[in-house]
Amino acid sequence: MIPPVPEFLTRQLDLVDRWHQAPYEVTEDIDFESLLDRQHWANFSLWHEEDLARDPDATDRIIAQVKRNIDKLNQQRNDLIEQLDECLLGHLQEIAKPSTNTPINSETPGSIIDRLSISALKIFHMEEQVNRADAAEDHRQRCQAKLLVLKEQRSDLGNALSQLWEDLLHGRKQMKIYRQMKMYNDATLNPVLYRRSKS
Repeated sequence: MIPPVPEFLTRQLDLVDRWHQAPYEVTEDIDFESLLDRQHWANFSLWHEEDLARDPDATDRIIAQVKRNIDKLNQQRNDLIEQLDECLLGHLQEIAKPSTNTPINSETPGSIIDRLSISALKIFHMEEQVNRADAAEDHRQRCQAKLLVLKEQRSDLGNALSQLWEDLLHGRKQMKIYRQMKMYNDATLNPVLYRRSKS
């Protein structure tokens, strides 16, 4: 059910490359690997919407639409982080029995997976800069140095996730889901939205 960490780290990098050739066909499957892909796709889509938001020639109308797209995608991203954690916690509850005083990690596995997803995107786009034929040599060299740092950070984070998962499996740590409680898209919590609905 839960793929080894090195396996899905490779998959994240492969999918970023593949999705730049052809978009992901989103499914509603709820198995762990499908959730991983959907969460990664949300970050992939967010990355490119953020690029559009920085276009100095974009009209106000386009920027407004991009902002709405970003809000929607960010909500999906956070919802999927929680779904990943729910899936992992359900698996752990079947096999691991930590004591009530076992320490809790300050970051959930789902949040680390999200950071690894973003790192895969950074690596892909930094490699693009390293290989840009129209860029100056010093630009490519600076980007090559940054790329090495990004890869080291990804390796460190992947190892941290592997260690956390081992600790969770063997009851050395316990897991709780920390809800994001995003308020801005909720018509009952965002005052701009609920005041409008009463007018």
